[in-house]
Amino acid sequence: MLELKFIRENLDLVKDALRKRNSKIEIDSLIELDDKRRKVLLELEDLRAKKNLANDEISKLLKEKQDPREKISSMKEIALGIDSLEKELKEYEPQLSRMLLNIPNIPHTSIPAGDAGANKIVRSWGEPKRTANAARSHIELAEHLDIIDFTRATKLTASNFILYKGDGARLERALYNFMLDLHTSKHGYKEIFPPFLVNRASMTGTGQLPKLEDDMYRLKDDDLFLIPTAEVPLTNIFRDEILNEEDLPIYYTAYTACFRREAGSYGKDTKGLMRVHQFDKVELVKFVKPESSYDELEKLLNNAETVLQLLGLPYRVLMLSTGDISFAASKCYDIEAYAPGVDKWLEVSSCSNFESFQARRANIKYRRQADKKTDYLHTLNGSGVALARTMIAILENYQQPDGTVLIPEVLRPYFNGKERISR
Repeated sequence: MLELKFIRENLDLVKDALRKRNSKIEIDSLIELDDKRRKVLLELEDLRAKKNLANDEISKLLKEKQDPREKISSMKEIALGIDSLEKELKEYEPQLSRMLLNIPNIPHTSIPAGDAGANKIVRSWGEPKRTANAARSHIELAEHLDIIDFTRATKLTASNFILYKGDGARLERALYNFMLDLHTSKHGYKEIFPPFLVNRASMTGTGQLPKLEDDMYRLKDDDLFLIPTAEVPLTNIFRDEILNEEDLPIYYTAYTACFRREAGSYGKDTKGLMRVHQFDKVELVKFVKPESSYDELEKLLNNAETVLQLLGLPYRVLMLSTGDISFAASKCYDIEAYAPGVDKWLEVSSCSNFESFQARRANIKYRRQADKKTDYLHTLNGSGVALARTMIAILENYQQPDGTVLIPEVLRPYFNGKERISR
């Protein structure tokens, strides 16, 4: 969240950032409302000062055994004025809070300006497998190998849910166990297993609410939300807390199921595993000092890339433009794996630096060792990595002419050495 003081002092910067994001937020309306609030606050402070003065004068009159009734009468009028202004002030404050919660983060100066077409390819790894004969899609492979049942998943729940079977379920489990083992043993993350349901304060802290509420699954009776990503519970572990500088950086990783309505996605790549409402993901979250956060972003990105390299999947890294980064991010990289069966680059990870944006919303601070003063820390997160699109890339890249699918070598220990999936 951007502080109101910062917005007022950097109005041109904030307006320019909103323009680059193609945001329709009216900052002038926010400033106008705050001007009204400030005017009321000044009047209120003036009346409170008059009330204090009147109290002193009444005390003096009583000590001198003089009649205080006229002064008491005038003080009643002041008290009524204070009550009226306090009520007016209470009306402005929630309005300002709502407006501030809907203002996105300021994009970092290093990212390209423009819409998704301005996204910049930073680097690529591996060679996309484009064969003379058309590769089978993951849907064909899944049906042939009997490892995913899309029809019965729809019967059980609704369209765009997944029912893995046999080696399909085992491959899914192998993938997130492999990623957790990698990040905890090689990359220095501590494993967490958080709740899959969170409260409204948690969703607001990381920036999903109020903007994205329509895309979330909500339990109305309890006002709890199924998590769209483990970023939400992991980041909110330290909500309303002050950490010690010497304890930073803190790295957390977690496997969770993730739930998203994908509102507005009707007809957009909704077949098979391309865009589903429930998917598995291993998340990486960092709590760091502000001066190191961009170095930490590059390390986070490398951690996610290592997963795809070890899986042997061709990928590319994109630096997202000002019009394509998420609401809360200041800078974001996407990692896209190539899938030959659908002939597309599929996003399997987003790695973002939120700077102090989430920390301000969730009130997460750290105490500096040198002067003992507190400040907001920086938060980062990335997918390390997300399924089900990684599953698509594996099935389609490792398919064989006979219809079997080789199991990536790093996953074979999770299959007791088994080398391929066959019917």
